[in-house]
Amino acid sequence: MDVRRRLARNLVRLRHDRGLSQEELAAESELHRTYISGLETGGRNPTVLVLERLAKALKTTPSKLLE
Repeated sequence: MDVRRRLARNLVRLRHDRGLSQEELAAESELHRTYISGLETGGRNPTVLVLERLAKALKTTPSKLLE
């Protein structure tokens, strides 16, 4: 599976598990909501720093986002 699709699937799952909207995740990770949307559709390629911010906001690790 493509790494972007894997990230997208995990990001959506973890966000839903935490009961967060895209807007709330965006605020927690200091990213724009449309960027979160792009990640969740597999259309964006995040940097390592973005993965770190998302993981922190979702209370997980960057490696869990890519499993």
